[in-house]
Amino acid sequence: MKKLYNNCIVAFSMYSKIPMPMADWNKENMQYALCFFPWIGLVIGALELGWWKLAAFLQFGTLFRSAVMVLIPLLVTGGIHMDGLLDTADALSSWRERERRLEILKDSHAGAFAVIVGLGFMTACVGGASEINSETAPVLCLSFAVARALSALSVTNFPNANPRGTAAAFGSNSYKRIVNTVMVLYLILFFAAALWLHPVYGTVMAVTALAVFVYYYKMSMKYFGGITGDLAGFFTCVSELAMVLALVLASGIMEVLA
Repeated sequence: MKKLYNNCIVAFSMYSKIPMPMADWNKENMQYALCFFPWIGLVIGALELGWWKLAAFLQFGTLFRSAVMVLIPLLVTGGIHMDGLLDTADALSSWRERERRLEILKDSHAGAFAVIVGLGFMTACVGGASEINSETAPVLCLSFAVARALSALSVTNFPNANPRGTAAAFGSNSYKRIVNTVMVLYLILFFAAALWLHPVYGTVMAVTALAVFVYYYKMSMKYFGGITGDLAGFFTCVSELAMVLALVLASGIMEVLA
């Protein structure tokens, strides 16, 4: 039990800003750490749903409600995945050779395209959040865990473009068979819960998440020769936004057809 406890601490310490006790970052404490990665998504989802209901009860304005919904994941994660999104935006927009793109990923400076993509991303997130309703909100809150379960699968199974990076460290130190099995079980559970909440919206969320996952793999292999921690963060952000927008689109279509 202590071993699993330490693995949980490592996962939350790495991928969130939630205060955690101290634990050694050794191979033993990283073997199952990715198994707890989706738990951070569940925490975010619970906070999102709680805030959405509180904002509705207190009759806050749509803009304020939506802005806080967008800020919650950033506050919980400390922006670690957003950092990956911005670095990837700079690397992809450079249109340079593969080696140079990988160097840009590791560059701590933000380029013009990172700023542009960051602003566009946040604007789209606020716009999408403003259209979330009582039927789509519960399904949306599962999307944060879904994105992280798929991200964990990529870390343990996709080729690594940077063998000395964070993703490679977690991937190589993980007990691959156990992590893969747990992630698949998580995804089955999350998708089943989403379908139970609403068959249409659950299906839309699942299809969107898997479609972005396929895009993530193809893009990473084509332009980088594998994944890195930044690319995994890029996927987490893009998949979360894609699921929000897909749910909003599905909701709009259903209202028109009703």
